[in-house]
Amino acid sequence: MNIQTPPDAVSTEVQPPPSPRNMAETGLSMVMMRDILLKTMFRMNLDLVSHLSRVLCVPVMVTQELMDTARQQRLVEATGTLHATSGNEMGYQLTDAGKARALDALAQSEYFGAMPVPLAVYNEQIRRQTVRGRKLTRADLLKGMGHLILPEDLIGNLGPAVTAGRSILMYGPPGNGKSSISNGLRDAFGEKIYIPRAVEYSGQVITVYDPIVHSGAEEAVDDPSSLRRTSNRFDNRFVRCDRPTVITGGELSLDMLDLTYNPVARTYQAPLQMKSNGGIFIVDDLGRQAEPPQKLVNRWIVPLEESRDILQLQSGEKFTVPFDTLVIFSTNFHPNEIFDGAALRRIFFKIKIDGPSQENFLKIFAMVARKKKMPLNDQALLHLLKTKYPTIDNNYANYQPTFLIDQMISMCEFEGIPNQMTPELIDRAWGNMFVRDEKIAK
Repeated sequence: MNIQTPPDAVSTEVQPPPSPRNMAETGLSMVMMRDILLKTMFRMNLDLVSHLSRVLCVPVMVTQELMDTARQQRLVEATGTLHATSGNEMGYQLTDAGKARALDALAQSEYFGAMPVPLAVYNEQIRRQTVRGRKLTRADLLKGMGHLILPEDLIGNLGPAVTAGRSILMYGPPGNGKSSISNGLRDAFGEKIYIPRAVEYSGQVITVYDPIVHSGAEEAVDDPSSLRRTSNRFDNRFVRCDRPTVITGGELSLDMLDLTYNPVARTYQAPLQMKSNGGIFIVDDLGRQAEPPQKLVNRWIVPLEESRDILQLQSGEKFTVPFDTLVIFSTNFHPNEIFDGAALRRIFFKIKIDGPSQENFLKIFAMVARKKKMPLNDQALLHLLKTKYPTIDNNYANYQPTFLIDQMISMCEFEGIPNQMTPELIDRAWGNMFVRDEKIAK
């Protein structure tokens, strides 16, 4: 199944997934929902529909319908106790048959809590909030990367790449902000999207939401004094959060791009690229991984070209999921050193990130000094520019101002003197930035 990109850019407010009004609208089988209810009651010792509704992430009326179904099957029973603190709500408990069914269900899968969303529902929401075809303007990019001092032509090169939503290769000398630029691109999108807590396919549960990856999450909680139920404005099986950014470096391996099966819980965890759907996937330090870069890119050929990925269950069954992420490869190597021509053709945009000019270097230096409360000193700056940088052919890098100023601050703190910038401190800081090329006696 090929996930189609809508022809027109969507509005800045992503359309939310509609909240299910009954069990049928969840898209899940009655047996799966019932078993998750029983396992949740058993594991969490919950007995009120309102409490279960919050944990299961479905509306109260759906939870009540599910409870009534389980009650008809004599798996739960009313306790006959009204809870005054919960609006005189009736309590429920598992029957002996319900406990036995819960234990049997737990033996098949330890998953309980939030109801998953069917793969088809997930696919539809990814289509609504696609990262492709975003009509970002120069102002949008500058807003996301306003804290960075960049060459004038860089925004002009990045803009079309981001708008196309295709793969990007950023290459150039280390320490010039390739990672910072990647993060700034995410910030430029601005709007929130909806990430499922878990996805269901063929009766298997795949957890997707990851609080480490999916930041800025908003929890929909009803105000008991309000007549409007805000939590039902969208399907609470999804979490509303920032567009995700997944960053991997030298630790990236091919198996991290496959489903991870937990044999104890008998559930799956989504691979990194699935967690990044709707956002950005950054492969930093490409060429430092154990896997050759060519092999990594070969794994992405179908996803990059067809906007879909193929995953496999433990049973061997394969299925298709959306691949809707802006892939950014970042490397300090020249592309010709790590890729063949065929691989380079599949990466749509190649952008070189060079070191700053002397003018931009001084702007970065002044900005960092102001932020870290380090007074500027003309004599020290002239010493840095006229004496130190010529020794490295005036090759400026974006990381150097922060490195040098942090070094001088540490020295001032050690000496017990106010923050200051002198030629002597510049020399000491410079000595820590580079290692002299010399032989070490063994």
